[in-house]
Amino acid sequence: MEDVINKPQHYTHGAIEPVDFIAANNMNFFAGNVVKYITRYPYKGKPIEDLEKAEFYLKRLIKEVRLLQYQQDMDRGR
Repeated sequence: MEDVINKPQHYTHGAIEPVDFIAANNMNFFAGNVVKYITRYPYKGKPIEDLEKAEFYLKRLIKEVRLLQYQQDMDRGR
């Protein structure tokens, strides 16, 4: 029987589970979700939905990074 809580099949196809990769690389929420949805899209049964979710989080990550860069530029007086 599949352990849908600890080892769901759609996350166990690679050499490392996405949650372990995300934690090992100290990824934030947005980046972690991009990894999660990209790695599971071929296996969960809704590939377009998962890719669209990855796109949503990637766009949020881009906004976050742009804002951080803007704040850093402002702090430097640019």
